[in-house]
Amino acid sequence: MNESSPSGCCCQREVAPSGGTRRCFFVQAGALFFGGVAALVPAAVGVIAFLNPLRQKGQAGGFIKAGPLAAVPEDGTPRRFALIADRIDAWNRFANEPIGAVYLRRLPAGQLQALQAICPHAGCSINYEGAAQGGKFFCPCHGASFDLAGQRTDSTSPSPRDMDALEVEIRNGGEVWVKFQNFRTGTSKKVAQA
Repeated sequence: MNESSPSGCCCQREVAPSGGTRRCFFVQAGALFFGGVAALVPAAVGVIAFLNPLRQKGQAGGFIKAGPLAAVPEDGTPRRFALIADRIDAWNRFANEPIGAVYLRRLPAGQLQALQAICPHAGCSINYEGAAQGGKFFCPCHGASFDLAGQRTDSTSPSPRDMDALEVEIRNGGEVWVKFQNFRTGTSKKVAQA
């Protein structure tokens, strides 16, 4: 005769009472485990979807179009280019925002040099002073000066390192693309910011 156990277990006794109780325990434990897993999956997906914008990386470290190669002076004079890209800030997207600036300069061997336009000392914007002022880069905040290659011209410079060089590529038959990154200021090591 099949009777349900006195504890209310849905298992039916087919063997001695002690065997039925054991079977009920495993059925209940299995149902609890699989029910928990089934509830955990949608909860985990929801949390991941909610936090996803915070995990995404922005444009940092990616190549960004700086401008046409024809706009870079052929005589080796540096020219400043504003970098424009879509900026993502958590859940917001801002189209065509200025995210930084670089100096581009043609080198004698036909290559291009790209230098970050931010001073490594305190993050001020670096200016280029033309040939009339000595043909150098100058930070107006604390007086640091750099030669055309971006190296400090004075050993007592307040800048802890030379200007930050960036990777540069020529793509699509004449477009200059720069691998743009910001670096920590005030340190002698070139450490990329996230």
